[in-house]
Amino acid sequence: MNMKEYFVYIMTNKSKTLYTGVTNDLERRVFEHKHKLNSGFTSKYNITKLIYLEQFSDINEAIYREKQIKGWLRAKKIALIESLNPEWSDLSEDWLESDPSL
Repeated sequence: MNMKEYFVYIMTNKSKTLYTGVTNDLERRVFEHKHKLNSGFTSKYNITKLIYLEQFSDINEAIYREKQIKGWLRAKKIALIESLNPEWSDLSEDWLESDPSL
């Protein structure tokens, strides 16, 4: 049996604006954000840098966690990010072709 994977992720921009999302295909979703394939918040604010992720095998758990994080104050989100990624490095920089405009 093939195990499904779901991801809760946080992305940012140069101004450290935060976006939290959930997906079943993280590489595809990050590619969409980086290349502004969907209009909306992430395109408007140039959200292109993956800085945090959690993996789940149950979609309901992933959705619950996304909603939980979205409900937090910014300071708590920053503490979560910095607990695993203190430098706010782009966790996806090696996944996709380099694009100097991003």
